[in-house]
Amino acid sequence: SSSPRGGEACVPWSRFSAWLECVCVVTFDLELGQAIELIYPHDVKLTEKEKTSICYLSFPDSYSGCLGDTQFSFRLRQSVGRVSGSWFGEEDKYNRDAPLILQKELAHFYGYVYFRQVKDVSVKRGYFQKSLVLVSRLPYVQLFQSLLQIIAPEYFEKLEPCLEAVCNEIDQWPPPVPGQTLNLPVMGVVMQARIPSKDDKPGGSPTRQGQKESVLIHLQMLWELMLLGEPLVVMAPSPTISSETVLALVSSICPLRYCCDFRPYFTIHDSEFKEYTTRTQAPPNVILGVTNPFFIKTFQCWPHVLRLGEVKMSGDLPKQVKVKKLAKLKTLDTKPGIYTAYKTFLHKDKALIKRLLKGIQRKRPSEVQSAILRRHLLELTQSFIIPLERYLASLMPLQRSVTPWKTPPQIRPFSQDEFMATLDHAGPQLTSMLKGDWMGLYKRFFRSPNFDGWYRLRHREMTQKVECLHLEAVCDSDLLTWTKDKSEVEIVDLVLKLREKLMRARKHHLPVKEELVEKLENYIQIVISSLPEDLQTVLHKH
Repeated sequence: SSSPRGGEACVPWSRFSAWLECVCVVTFDLELGQAIELIYPHDVKLTEKEKTSICYLSFPDSYSGCLGDTQFSFRLRQSVGRVSGSWFGEEDKYNRDAPLILQKELAHFYGYVYFRQVKDVSVKRGYFQKSLVLVSRLPYVQLFQSLLQIIAPEYFEKLEPCLEAVCNEIDQWPPPVPGQTLNLPVMGVVMQARIPSKDDKPGGSPTRQGQKESVLIHLQMLWELMLLGEPLVVMAPSPTISSETVLALVSSICPLRYCCDFRPYFTIHDSEFKEYTTRTQAPPNVILGVTNPFFIKTFQCWPHVLRLGEVKMSGDLPKQVKVKKLAKLKTLDTKPGIYTAYKTFLHKDKALIKRLLKGIQRKRPSEVQSAILRRHLLELTQSFIIPLERYLASLMPLQRSVTPWKTPPQIRPFSQDEFMATLDHAGPQLTSMLKGDWMGLYKRFFRSPNFDGWYRLRHREMTQKVECLHLEAVCDSDLLTWTKDKSEVEIVDLVLKLREKLMRARKHHLPVKEELVEKLENYIQIVISSLPEDLQTVLHKH
């Protein structure tokens, strides 16, 4: 409920849990290693496996040498059998209205980390090491990292009472409703956040962001690898660069949803480590962000490895242009670059690369570079997806073929050959200047999890659209005249069918006008009242 004083306000932590699952403090214990020191709310149900994962993912690898304060993100798989709250059902209102890439996760948690490591003589190892972690199902990277910048430094000074106060404040926040701009007060500061909606113009709100400039040269290739859901390892010098890069790659095919698994920061302690590094089968469709040099040996058999160097001054960039052979990925001092045998389907956009390199030389602000890049990727993805959407629309039955007394007509099946035949006159060349083997790219895309995810979602939306059209046709028809010369059996059958239609419309939140639904309910009541009393009683009971 979005009303501030609804029944939900009585449930402890209900407002809090619309934003966060919990807040954890992870510390380094000499006997135990990384350990959870504190969880809020205290009664939150995390499994032992989830707690262990959070512990390991909340500290940078010792190789990163992160002194001072470090912020990064991770994503972990929830334990099997976890019972989600009732509002995480498939029909969750938030997910219906949110853009695809900002939907609440049903099977994963995000972790947003603020890690502090400073010299401290009062501690045995000589260092204070602690992480404050926000665990959520929402992929609001910027919002939660900004929140951490406000609360973490205060917490490290004042400890537990401060954290409790913050959690109580978050428990007063209004819930995230797509399309609304919210004021979120915390520690005397009011954060303002606009919650993106699926009706926004694409490319509006960069909630997952961060693009390393050393990646620019390989932009076209990385976009194709993301589109096709190819296995990719990102080797970075720190968890910050690792998580920013993985999240930027995942959102590079927006507004398409990336349907494979991705881990912004992945460690050898991860419970999926064995599953993802087995050599007995092909690498899974997943992007892993890693910082431990040990992984170089582990991932030698992976088809694509992106090695990022320290962020150096702009002069070093052109040296990272070459695509290198995987065989060279042997030593720990491997040079930055992309290691793959992949040949791109589309040609490089030389003008864009020139423009971005010029921006680096002229020290153009990174937000501006980022915006140029995002617009280019958005236009590229839209050029790719528009022909598919256009073809899909042609599979819908004609509106005039939807009649009240017949089962709704079927949506025609998707035929790859038929689609390919449309590309000559209605392909990406209508909206994109890029040359290359677009046909080959589509063929490969059809075999990827991203096509499967896109098609299933679109097919469900089309099926619901046909349901709506049918329901509207039924509501506009003259039911009473139709029932005049029908037997009781036929009329009872009609009532049951109409009721089932209404239930489906409500359950799946079909976009049918409320007055149409009411009109149909009144019809049903009038039809029932025309039947003998014994039948009326039976129908009123059901």
